[in-house]
Order: sequence, then C-alpha cells, then structure tokens
Amino acid sequence: MGGPADDYLSLKRLESNTMEQQKHQKEHIDFNLQDFGGDEHAAMAAMYEETLKDFTEGSIVTGKVLEIRPTTVLVDIGYKSEGLIPVGEFKNLEELKEGDEIEVLLESLEDDEGMVILSKQQAEQQRNWDRVLEQFTEGGNIEGIIRNRVKGGLIVDVGVEAFLPGSQLDVVPVRNIEDYMNRPLTFKILKINKERRNIVLSRRELMEDERREQKKVLLTEIKPGQMRRGIVKNITDFGAFIDLNGMDGLLHITDMSWGRINHPSEMLHVGQELDVMILDVNLEKERISLGLKQKTTNPWDDIDTKFPINSRVRGTVVNLMPYGAFVELEEGVEGLVHVSEISWTKRIAKASDVMAVGDIIDAVVLSINREEKKISLGMRQIEANPWDDVLEHYPIGARVTGKVRNFTSYGAFVELEEGIDGMIHVSDMSWTRKVNHPSELLKKGEDVECVVLEVDPNNQRISLGLKQAQEDPWTAISSKYQVGQIVQGKISKLTSFGAFVEMEEGVDGLVHISQISDDRVQNVKDVLHIGQDVEARVVKVDPVERRIGLSIKAAQISDEEFEVDEEMLKGLQPGEDLVDLAGAFDQAFDNVGSSAEEWHPGQ
Repeated sequence: MGGPADDYLSLKRLESNTMEQQKHQKEHIDFNLQDFGGDEHAAMAAMYEETLKDFTEGSIVTGKVLEIRPTTVLVDIGYKSEGLIPVGEFKNLEELKEGDEIEVLLESLEDDEGMVILSKQQAEQQRNWDRVLEQFTEGGNIEGIIRNRVKGGLIVDVGVEAFLPGSQLDVVPVRNIEDYMNRPLTFKILKINKERRNIVLSRRELMEDERREQKKVLLTEIKPGQMRRGIVKNITDFGAFIDLNGMDGLLHITDMSWGRINHPSEMLHVGQELDVMILDVNLEKERISLGLKQKTTNPWDDIDTKFPINSRVRGTVVNLMPYGAFVELEEGVEGLVHVSEISWTKRIAKASDVMAVGDIIDAVVLSINREEKKISLGMRQIEANPWDDVLEHYPIGARVTGKVRNFTSYGAFVELEEGIDGMIHVSDMSWTRKVNHPSELLKKGEDVECVVLEVDPNNQRISLGLKQAQEDPWTAISSKYQVGQIVQGKISKLTSFGAFVEMEEGVDGLVHISQISDDRVQNVKDVLHIGQDVEARVVKVDPVERRIGLSIKAAQISDEEFEVDEEMLKGLQPGEDLVDLAGAFDQAFDNVGSSAEEWHPGQ
C-alpha cells in the first residue's frame, strides 16, 4: 500500500474521471485513508468534499482566471474540470489578468469533452435583470441606448435588452433612426414580463407627458405679438405645424411670405428651427395661429413711393397665364403684364409665346391698386409707339398696298406693315354689289390695293376702302342703260322677292317676282335658277340710289307696246330696301321659298 503522497495524486486523478468512476474511486480512497492518522484523514476528506461540492446549473458562481488564450479564457470554478469562455464576452479584455476572480453563469456541468460550460455575459445579464426588477417598475423611467433595429421596432440596452416599438420612438414621424442610435435616452417602462424576461419601453409617452405639462405653462404665458422659437413638425398643402415646445401652432401658407408661395415646402422643411410670431391664441380650442411674414414690414405699405406710375422697373417672371405674365418686382410685390401691353405691333396670343418663367424683363408701371395689391405693367411702353407716326406714313386718301390677313363677318383685315393693320368694311368693297362676307371678293394672303379712308392713332385703327381704289361704274350707267332697253344677262342670285341678273361684271339689275312671268309666281326658284341666261327689259335706272329695275315679262312685248306702268315699278319704289342693290343681299338666300306677299303686302 502506497504512502499519503500517492493517495493524494490518486485523488487529483479522480477529478478528471466521470461521475461513475468517481464513486468507485471514492470507495477505494476511503479504504486507503484508513491507514492515515485521524488528522490527516480529516484534511484529505475536507479537500475531497470541497472538490465535490454541489454545483447547480443556471446559478452564478465565482471563478478564477487560469489562462487567457487568443479566443477563449480558461476559468476554474472549483469543480472537477475547468470552463472556457469566448473572449467576446469580455468588454475590457485588455484589463483582464490571470488570477482575477470573476462571476460567471454555470450553463452546464459538462459538455461532450467533459468541460464546464460557463458564460460571463449571461451572468452580467442576470445581475442586470435582477437589478432592473429591484430598482424599476412599470410606469417608471429608465435610461438606455438604442443599439439596433428589429422587426417592428428597436432594441434598447438598459442593462438588459428591452424592446421599443417603432411608433413609440418620438411624437413626430421619424425620418432617420440613425439620429437616435447609440446615445443615452430616457424611456418610460410600459410592461415588464418577469417570466419571459421582456421589457417594453416608450419614449413617446414620456415626451407626451412632458408636453402636457409644458402645454399648461405655455397657454398661460403665450400672447399675440410674441416671438417664439419653434421646430417644423409637419408640412401640409395649406401650411406647416410648428412645435412650440409644449404644443403645436399652425403657420398658414398665406402667413409665410409677402410673396408668392405655391407650397410650404418651398420655404420650410421638417426639423427646421425658426422664429415665428404669435398671431392669435384660442384658449378654448387650444389653437395657436402663427406668422412668419409678419416679422418684416408689409412691402405694399409704401408701394407708391417705391414704384411710382410711369417709372421703369425690372422684375422676374414668376407665373404665366394665357392673359398675361406675373412679374415679381421684389419679395411680396408682383405686377401683371397683360398680353395687350407686351407689344405695340406684334399680335400676342398668349404670354408664354414670348417669355418663360424665370425671365428677367423691363417694364413700365401703368397703374397701382394698393387695396387689391395689384400693379399693372407694360412692356411695350419701353419702346416708341409706331402708331404715333401712322398719320405721316398713311395719310388719308393715300393709295396703299397690303396683304389680306384675316376675315370677320363685317370686313377684312389688311396688313400694311408688321403690326399695323387696316380694315376694309364690307360696305367699302364694291360699288355695285352688296357684299355679305369679304370672302366673296377677297382671299387670305392676296395683295390688294386700297385707299386710306380714316386714321385713328388713339384706338390704333385704319379704315381702308377697296372700291375707292377703282372707278365707280355708276358714273356711266345712266348713259349706258336706258329705260325700255333690252339686255341679256345671267341669274346671279335668287331671293324670295325676285332675282338678280348680272348684266356685266359688277352691274346687277333686279327682276321683281311680279315681273318674272305673266303667270303668278309663288316661289322664284320654281321658274328661275342661278346661272340661267335671261332676257329682260330695263324699266328703271336710278344712279343716285344705284338701282336698276328689270322686267322679264316686259321683254316679251314689242317696243311700240312697251310702256312703263305702276305695276312694273311696284317693287322698285324709292327707299325700298328690297330693290336697293346696296341692300338687297341683306336678305338670306334661303328665303326663296317665302311668298312675295311677305315682302310686298300690297301685291
């Protein structure tokens, strides 16, 4: 039987064996220990009992650092085998030394290799969790640091990991979570689940609690006219909500600037700090109206001094409409250049044809309306008005040549030069014919010679005459056509009261319905048609009234038998518009179906 030293070595070998081996070895050692004296036997037994003391999995124990390796730390907790802890669980690994005592959590007594499984990190979490349960309760406040994001929210380090729902981070929509990460913040504890070790936090409720207290103070202190510092909380189409550190105030878009603003985002952005003026406080509804433009003087207060009438100004085109352009003269002051005030000579259909938003233009102030905050501007006034010299260029009676530009129902516009038009009225187009529409004699784009009849520079009008540039055929009519003369011609127009016969170019005579046939004619179109060749006898010539009366049925009798009677002249009485060649075509051509009695009740 060996000595005590050999028995001690046997005891150390026991520590590396399995629990089953330990039982048998213990019996063997107990037998050998009987050979020792009483004191030595007691010392060895105590050493063994210390080695085999009770270790509970999940408990926190104290261990000694035996060795610091590249990836693990070897720790002795007094058990039969040591444990390894990953170096990543040590926050300050560089300060750790062999021989240091540390607290660790005993996860398992043995792994597959017989090593004890330990965790320093879980031991710290357990201690922290116990501390949280001891020091904090639901509804209380706790400090923490947001570490990372998870689905639906954020993980907050408060000593242990706690969950912060995304909606509970702030009272305003969060655009950049990175601004809140990795910095100390205070949270309110909403829920603690001891069984599942879950903590739910809210920063928003904490802030709302603070805001309620701040709101009470704010409503007692705030007054209209005060200047307050605020932060843009939210932007809408109609304005912006400003956080006044206690409650929100509305800064309406109309109170942001004296100038034009299409949307509040042109001036503000969420999170922006700015000073605003308190315009109104409604304590009952707890509403605050704010102003930004009120911090500066209203530019319209001295508008007459800054922009006197007839003064020349320069501005930027800020908006275009079909009827004109809005020009910003300074912030908050705009004037309108109407399309009619853009050019003296060019025909401007809409302002966008000649300018664009952002253009810098010169103009002249035409009028100012302070009450309605309107300024009328003119661009053409910058240049000389060509109509001022139009009388010199186009004196009355002068013959001019121009191009037919456009038609209206009452005449034709003739361009004499760029921007200078004259108008030929239908009554001044022909000596012999009533012209219903200028297209009967003229074509767009053709050159015509006219005579200047009237010039009105103030209203920018020139009246032209087409017939005045031609010889009046009626000067020879009385000598060329006499009463009783037989003439040949073609039907040129039909009306309800008769037919017009073209005897030569530009000279028409009227056959009244009563002079078409010896038989009663109800409808002219039943017996005559346009283009038909007819023979008729002249029954009246009136150069003054510019009328020629014809009779087809009178052409059927001999010259000896012919005699003008009242029946022939019945429809050709002086002043009768129906036979006035200058007015006969006023009647619609589709009236051919009307009866002659409608025009001549006495027939």
